[in-house]
Amino acid sequence: MEDARDIHTEGQSPLEEAGFGAYGLKEELMRALARRGFEQPTPVQQRVLASNWRERDMIVRARTGSGKTLAFLLPLLQDIQAGERVPRILILAPTRELAQQTAHEAEWLSQDLRLSVTSLVGGMEIVPQLKELHHGAAVIVGTPGRVRDHIERGSLNVEWLQHVVLDEGDLMLDMGFRDELEAILGALPEGSRWLFSATMPEEMKALAGRYLKDPMTLSLVEEGAQHSDILHRVYMIPSHRRLEGLVNILLWEHPGRSLVFCHTKMESIEIAQKLQDQGFSAAALQGDMTQNERNAVLASFKSGSIPCLVATNVAARGLDVEGVTHVIQLGLPDDQETFVHRSGRTGRAGNEGINLILLSPPEAGRFRDMLRSTQMKVEWRDMPDLESIRAVQREVAEHNLLSAPLDEEYASCRLWAEDLLSRAEPKVLIAKLLAFLSTRTAKGYPLSEELERERERRKRRGMGQAAGPYAAVPGPHGGKSPIRRPKGTMVRLSSNRGPVQDVGHILNALCTALKVERREVGAIRLKGDYVLAELFPFALSHLEQGRAALARWGLYFDGVLPQRHDDGAPSGRLGHSKPGRFPKAGARRRSAR
Repeated sequence: MEDARDIHTEGQSPLEEAGFGAYGLKEELMRALARRGFEQPTPVQQRVLASNWRERDMIVRARTGSGKTLAFLLPLLQDIQAGERVPRILILAPTRELAQQTAHEAEWLSQDLRLSVTSLVGGMEIVPQLKELHHGAAVIVGTPGRVRDHIERGSLNVEWLQHVVLDEGDLMLDMGFRDELEAILGALPEGSRWLFSATMPEEMKALAGRYLKDPMTLSLVEEGAQHSDILHRVYMIPSHRRLEGLVNILLWEHPGRSLVFCHTKMESIEIAQKLQDQGFSAAALQGDMTQNERNAVLASFKSGSIPCLVATNVAARGLDVEGVTHVIQLGLPDDQETFVHRSGRTGRAGNEGINLILLSPPEAGRFRDMLRSTQMKVEWRDMPDLESIRAVQREVAEHNLLSAPLDEEYASCRLWAEDLLSRAEPKVLIAKLLAFLSTRTAKGYPLSEELERERERRKRRGMGQAAGPYAAVPGPHGGKSPIRRPKGTMVRLSSNRGPVQDVGHILNALCTALKVERREVGAIRLKGDYVLAELFPFALSHLEQGRAALARWGLYFDGVLPQRHDDGAPSGRLGHSKPGRFPKAGARRRSAR
């Protein structure tokens, strides 16, 4: 979709430096911006407002946290008459949280224009939404499933719509909303259509090519560019010690407000619970929660009463919380885009942020491959040892103790302290109090030596001295003769992203989705829009539970090839009742999230 008409950011013109007043915005919009303290537009807002947005469909490529919500709300509200009562603007968002946040932005921005904003999201009662639509709303913000539902019910009249915006379009497709998007776009009348998306995968380009007419593209991202306000840091941890590594990093970094990303719903629940058991104030945010539960958890996180939120990828682009000092990613991200979008939850609105990723030695190599084509600068550090962690804990405890306010509780405790000091030696008393305090906080785990032992094992394997199930054994003449590795099982994976041309991509997808090391995957054969991959028993045992993760890579498990004995006769097989029969190439399954 990007051609000679694409516009990239390469400096600012005098017009762009003059503030919002340079773009001829309505008085009502200028007053709303002034009340919120907005004076200078961000680069994405400058580019959109300065463009011929009324004349063309538009594709805007911008990272999360760049101010893109105002970038489409300002020009579109500029085009709507004050007091309008019929639907004029439709904004689609991938998650309930993002839709509700966008609706909130639209409400304060359109207040003086007397426009009603309605949020149509799943997980909420539909009756209040029906009432709001009946009373009249000019701006509709919703998730694809619920919006499609209202269109099909006839409760959302799209006849008068002038503009439709697909916000985070790539994520909506990644979450399996293609059918809903096509149904909605196919039902809309002629009007401008805007697509905001940080990335443009092939499926996104196909959708844009079908529903956007001669779009103008504004690109404010460079592939692999690093957010200047975010420090990326990798901590090495031993394999299978992810939770313990997280505890150590929370104690070492001591984040003010942290967002922890893991891969699955169950992981988020388990990690949040174990952090609570360790004395941390933490909660999980995942897809099986009711909307009221999600709202309560988010409110606690935003207020700071729960400073640690554990979330799945669904929250990677749907959250906009000020003051997130640290993003912590547990294990290898699904891909480079996921890594970037997760890290974008910190370092927002000009603030500095820290993005931490906890990797085992096998994951570290794959992560380096992932970043090879980027310009990102990443710090690499080993897990701090226990003594260093305890020194930081002491500093934090001393700071909290010495800076505590002298409130009413202090006055009552002072009398108690004087009484205790009259009966005990001061140093002994303080030592006992500090010992008691330390029993109520997490201690951390001794992981440094375990990490070194794992590195040594991997180093020996690399020198042909592997240990474990495929270790070398003495040969007939005293030398080393490696045990012959058993044959793996060939499985077929179809792709919904066109012909597969990169073996490394498939290997990375399998190792990440199945959570196995490289040695658990054998031969990989590319067959156009499907792949044949050899999986050894441990990887094969993880295949069923890894289906959803594979789908995020655009890969779908079709079945297992028939195994053949030495006489050539096929043996038993998994996945299909008839040997050798698979779904048609390119058949798609919706990703379960």
